[in-house]
Amino acid sequence: MPTAEGEMSTHAKRSPTPGTTPAYRRVVVKLSGESLSGPDDFGIHAETIQGIAREVKDVHDMGVQVAIMVGGGNIFRGTRQGDLGIDRATGDYMGMLATVINGLALQDALEKAGCNTRLLSAIEMHQVAEPFIRRRATRHLEKDRVVIFAAGTGNPYFSTDTAAALRAMEIKADVILKATRVDGIYDADPEKVAGAKKFERITYIDVLQRGLSVMDSTAISLCMDNKMPIVVFNMGVAGNLKRVVLGDTVGSTVTAS
Repeated sequence: MPTAEGEMSTHAKRSPTPGTTPAYRRVVVKLSGESLSGPDDFGIHAETIQGIAREVKDVHDMGVQVAIMVGGGNIFRGTRQGDLGIDRATGDYMGMLATVINGLALQDALEKAGCNTRLLSAIEMHQVAEPFIRRRATRHLEKDRVVIFAAGTGNPYFSTDTAAALRAMEIKADVILKATRVDGIYDADPEKVAGAKKFERITYIDVLQRGLSVMDSTAISLCMDNKMPIVVFNMGVAGNLKRVVLGDTVGSTVTAS
């Protein structure tokens, strides 16, 4: 029977697609705002966000519970407030609002791709999103809804990387999937340095000691303290998200050892 919200109650008991065995039951995908701009320097690129929605739908159809933390750098980066003469905290709040815009766009694309979704914001704005409540977020996942987290942690001085790590702990995710433009973690920027070495596996401590640009140090430390694995991969390659979820060797993995 349909639920009170018009969705089928059988969704909570959905089975994985035959012939697939996901390595993870519940994942948090960290999407940067820049990943939504595609080939453009600014804004939201329609074909890119539609492609991301299809990738998420493929994973969702496998029976995996998917939560997404979205950034806002394609609209406004809090780190730019110095150039504009804006107070750091104010700039960070502006960046949080940018993530809500991206969250709404992603929600629309996912709904059109056939996913039931919920947008949860760390800053209350009832007309466009639900407030983030840990138990509510978990229940949405159990009811077969893709959950989109917006507005970071709701506090200035914390990045959406840290917010992704925090939400992953709160909802008891199995892994954080960090979507980037390169195919893993390197000892130097592979887009600038020829012959940069790629790490298939690396520890949290090595990431921190080497100062590698995986996630910010606060996010890495939080994951290390709670033994939350991170997989860094190239979201621009079609099918990569599905391959990661199936446990294939894709990108780079950050663990305790």
